[in-house]
Amino acid sequence: MKKILIVDDDPDIAKLLSVALREAGYNPLTASSAIEGLRTLFNERPNLILLDVMMAGMDGWEMAARVRELSDVPLIMVTAKDSEVDKLRGFNLGIDDYVTKPFSLMELAARVEAVLNRAEKARQASTQRYYVFGELVVDLDRRQVMRGDKQIDLTPTEFRLLQCLVENANTAVSEARLRETVWGALRGVDSGYVRRYIWFLRRKLEPDPGHPQLIRTVRNYGYRLETGQP
Repeated sequence: MKKILIVDDDPDIAKLLSVALREAGYNPLTASSAIEGLRTLFNERPNLILLDVMMAGMDGWEMAARVRELSDVPLIMVTAKDSEVDKLRGFNLGIDDYVTKPFSLMELAARVEAVLNRAEKARQASTQRYYVFGELVVDLDRRQVMRGDKQIDLTPTEFRLLQCLVENANTAVSEARLRETVWGALRGVDSGYVRRYIWFLRRKLEPDPGHPQLIRTVRNYGYRLETGQP
């Protein structure tokens, strides 16, 4: 049974959704706050998250942004906020669907199934993308980076950044393009984020991060992944 994490600070709604999802054949998990939701995401690895927007403390917008830093798990916003601006904000944060209250429980279950099916089809239909740079091997489909027989652990954000550089190997990629590709339209993300995560990557991938040979800085523009090949 696929796990569905419900993050909502209204216990009545959480209970109602849990019953509906259990009847639809899923294993519902609940969290009454964004902090608890993030903890459950880490501990339980759900297959999908249903996320309310209006919660005390950390709201659904901030939680969605943090989830996308940690995971590519499918996200569905469930909220009374039905303006086009709110919907666009959600999709820019990387959510997969947006359901406005009031809603039909049958419709919600159908949307959960549709999002899960799309995620599975995308995973199965992906073309193998496998890159070798000297001792470094980057497998985009398996989301794996190896040096020899040792796996290098990257966060989802680090991996998205590396993927953009790998797919444009030997070509300079601007900071603006990296920012848009990795973080989308997330507010508050500036060039400092790019530089910080480039440094994180260099520490994990370069033999000497202070004198990088793989991820090179293109002055006043951006970065280039150097393969040593024409």
